[in-house]
Amino acid sequence: MTIKAVPCNIITGFLGVGKTSSILNLLRQKPEDERWAVLVNEFGEIGIDGKLIESQQQDQIFVREVPGGCMCCAAGLPMHIALNQLLQRAKPDRLLIEPSGLGHPKEVMEVLHAEHYQDVLDIQKCLTLIDARKLNDERYTENPIFLQQVNIADVVAANKEDLYRPEHKQLLHSFLETQGKSQVKTVFCSQGDFPFELLSGASGFQLQKCCSHHHDSAAEEESAEDALATNSFEDTAIPQEGFISQSNSSEEFSSIGWRFSPNVLFNHSKLYAWANELLAERMKAVCITESGVWGFNKTPDGLQEIELDDCMESRFEIIASKLDPNWEKQLLDCRLPSA
Repeated sequence: MTIKAVPCNIITGFLGVGKTSSILNLLRQKPEDERWAVLVNEFGEIGIDGKLIESQQQDQIFVREVPGGCMCCAAGLPMHIALNQLLQRAKPDRLLIEPSGLGHPKEVMEVLHAEHYQDVLDIQKCLTLIDARKLNDERYTENPIFLQQVNIADVVAANKEDLYRPEHKQLLHSFLETQGKSQVKTVFCSQGDFPFELLSGASGFQLQKCCSHHHDSAAEEESAEDALATNSFEDTAIPQEGFISQSNSSEEFSSIGWRFSPNVLFNHSKLYAWANELLAERMKAVCITESGVWGFNKTPDGLQEIELDDCMESRFEIIASKLDPNWEKQLLDCRLPSA
């Protein structure tokens, strides 16, 4: 079967703005007879967003994760290989791409506009989620990645509207005007819930330069494919003590993640209390407790939890400007005694 002109949308936005919630809401609007694929990029070394998506969705949804930093880096090969594998497996009627909140969306666009994908993908509107309450914070408004996210937007979704004060809407309009985006389609929403029809139509993104990432070397591409097929942390055996951890860092943020053996159970109430008090930019988890399997999503706005059907193992990821060395002990203290 030839894969041709698959409609493709990028859903982007900074850390904790609600990208995964938006993806979940979009998937709920999927026509029953269509197959959709989702390519998820995570800053941390373990995949959690993909597990949350897979655990809540119906048939005909295919998910592929690229953990461990910006998927378009290292000559674009991680994204290139993962995208090819996903397209071949899913043969989708639509593709949604969620770059990391700390990734480079313009370079993601450059990969998608490469000659190889000219007939394969139909690049449709890019949606950028913004929390308008953050637009007084120079850590956002002067961050080059955030500005890239705004620059490539065909649609801006001002998420978490239920938490805004009246001045936040005007702040958003003023900010978009300063960025030359005053004419961009803008909607206000909560919980990342907006109509799918906003994403229909061609993207206005203009490729200003040819993508500088070339991967003509077959050996280089084969090496990248092997690395994706056997991600070092994702596939590392968990040692006898029952867990394994790994960290990652960029100029402004760091992450630490843990994987636990499937037989490790957590005390739900202790875990919830720990997560609720956690001071971090973002915490995500899928975990096995004595009261079932739960997903956690912590942002500065608070902690959300959802009950899941199942997961293979407990996973936790924290992203913060500075990692606290006490977090691991605190997390381990939430375990139930082994039988």
